[in-house]
Amino acid sequence: MIRLGLIGCGEHAEGGHAVPLARYQREYPREIELTAVCDLKLDRAQFFVSRYGFLNAYGDMNEMLDRGGLDACIAVVPIEKISPVGIQLLKQRMPCVVEKPLGASIEDIEALRSTAQETRTPNMVSVNRRFMPFLNRALEWSREQGPLRYVRCTFTRHGRGEPEFLWGTAVHAFDALRYIAGEITNAGIRTIKPTASAADWYAIDLEFSGGASGRIDVLPTCGVRDETYELFGENFRAVVTCPFGLRRSFQCFRENRVVFEEYESPAAAEDVINGFYDEAASLIRRLNAKQVLRPSIEEVFPSVQLCLNLAAQVGQATNEVPSGS
Repeated sequence: MIRLGLIGCGEHAEGGHAVPLARYQREYPREIELTAVCDLKLDRAQFFVSRYGFLNAYGDMNEMLDRGGLDACIAVVPIEKISPVGIQLLKQRMPCVVEKPLGASIEDIEALRSTAQETRTPNMVSVNRRFMPFLNRALEWSREQGPLRYVRCTFTRHGRGEPEFLWGTAVHAFDALRYIAGEITNAGIRTIKPTASAADWYAIDLEFSGGASGRIDVLPTCGVRDETYELFGENFRAVVTCPFGLRRSFQCFRENRVVFEEYESPAAAEDVINGFYDEAASLIRRLNAKQVLRPSIEEVFPSVQLCLNLAAQVGQATNEVPSGS
């Protein structure tokens, strides 16, 4: 049985981690114990105890870690705390999960990566797009059809004018396309300049090591919260709308006809649709089997690094704390 601790009890920690962990515990009670949870607001940690079945609540991370008895820890903390908290867990040889974008500056991110390399402590980054069932089923189908020639993500939001959006939030699109098509060997960015007080938009062209080309359109103020991933090959195409969209789905096309499609059920659980449940399941099963946790800090680092490099190219501030998802 894996004994888990959770650091941080904010909104994302609840929906992205506590909810799927509690679901997994109900379904596989002999595999996981929700041993401890902590938050600077102790009453919030106590709420997680009563709502999600954690056994012990703490108001201090160090006190929770000093009590011992944990096999792994998930840290969901403010962006500026991701690197220092992650480094502490890694140095204490505590298998851990940390959040994107790994830190609030390139220095923080590189320090976290270096500590992971030096300590070799098992680690994982929470990037839920890699675990979305719709995306993985579309990817599996596409691979059966043949090699990918082109991939595209349209990454849209409503009212997200913060200057750090490209590297703080749109990193999800870069990491998802790396997961789909392989390592990015070349990237070029063009800024779609705003009118009046609107935010910058971005068009990013990509080339992948496997030979595919790609594109990411980052449109943070276009009036709709949506993400669409498209996979193209000779005589086939797959389209995935998830984790955001008016109707989340995936469709598979071959030779000018729909060969498969599925839409979210009204009864579908949010943490299952958006990949957080499969992410939690992967963590627990890999820990139980003593397998390498994936994706690791090392695996996700290139996604963050590329975003920071592109942000620097367009003069976007990279020393501010990003927010949102």
